[in-house]
Amino acid sequence: MEDLYAYPVARIGLIGGGQLGRMMVKAAKRLGCTCVVLDPLQGSPAGQVAGHQIVGDYSDPARLRELAESCDVLTFELEDIETETLIRLEAEGHRIFPRPHLLATIQDKYRQKQFLHDAGIPTSDFLDMPTPDATAFAEFGYPLVQKARRGGYDGRGVVVMPDAEAFAGRMPVPGYIERFVEADKELAVMVARNVHGECRAYPVVEMRFHPRDNVLDYLLAPAQVPLDIARRAEDIAVRTVESMDGVGVFGIELFLTADGDLLVNEVAPRTHNSGHHTIEACVTDQFEQHLRAILDLPLGDTRQLTPATMVNLLGAPGFQGRPMIRGLAAALAIPGVCVHIYGKAVTKPGRKMGHVTVVDDSVEEACAKARRVKELIMIEGDIKL
Repeated sequence: MEDLYAYPVARIGLIGGGQLGRMMVKAAKRLGCTCVVLDPLQGSPAGQVAGHQIVGDYSDPARLRELAESCDVLTFELEDIETETLIRLEAEGHRIFPRPHLLATIQDKYRQKQFLHDAGIPTSDFLDMPTPDATAFAEFGYPLVQKARRGGYDGRGVVVMPDAEAFAGRMPVPGYIERFVEADKELAVMVARNVHGECRAYPVVEMRFHPRDNVLDYLLAPAQVPLDIARRAEDIAVRTVESMDGVGVFGIELFLTADGDLLVNEVAPRTHNSGHHTIEACVTDQFEQHLRAILDLPLGDTRQLTPATMVNLLGAPGFQGRPMIRGLAAALAIPGVCVHIYGKAVTKPGRKMGHVTVVDDSVEEACAKARRVKELIMIEGDIKL
């Protein structure tokens, strides 16, 4: 087959117009692709850079069909979307990656957990819990974690229960319970796999979470773990994606216990917060890699070229409204600091408004600079609460 592409190389339909979509559109333009974004918010972060947006709900059958019929391939930047229409569109011949049936499995956290168990992927013990039941919780044993089957992300849809008294704070939703894992570290591996089964993993990273908002606060790349643990984590992550026959980029979150065991916590069927550092630190960033995978192009080199730290920029407590970025110039004056502002029109406390990657000669030096950045940059709003 002749290696010849007419411009645009591909027309990509993107379900979701948030920050992940914004960064994917930028990567698509580098590869000579065009994008159409589907998002309910006119002028969404991804829509701003794509230039072409369909305004509509992520699960609106008519808008999804319009998107599919105007593009060569569909993908998504969020998993909490309706899959029945996507399954029908795929059956009609539209190319959608990751595949809708896999999305349906992953977006239901209990089905995802059962899939991991059945595939022999190490994960914590769990029990289906359609309706929270005090006796069943007690019989399973505390401490435990209750998780909602649908809609949970960034710490939402999760309740940690150290003892029976915590049952009072249960979520009254269908879900499941799992054994609480006393993690020594929380790790993540980004894995890319294309339609022919070619698979590549990025070096394992370490995630440290914000104590109040329970979202990723600091990311250390590479993770500060022994080489054998890093290799095992990457191997488990690759096996996870291969068992799912996944196409695209996947974020595999893992627990590392004090005994050195590795357990898969959750799988994200998309680009992920734990891969943002790849834009500055790796040969091929996660967004370009995802596009390579779904377009059946050769996967890129995943080598990390420099140590890096990534920090999320969250909306400051006590403010909402039009974003007001305090300390930007001072942060940019620090060598190695790379700022990404997501273009969201409204800020509110704890909302992801951007991120900063710091590259340096060592993770320790990058972390020291990242702490300074966290003190300098504040994303406030023009309305004080």
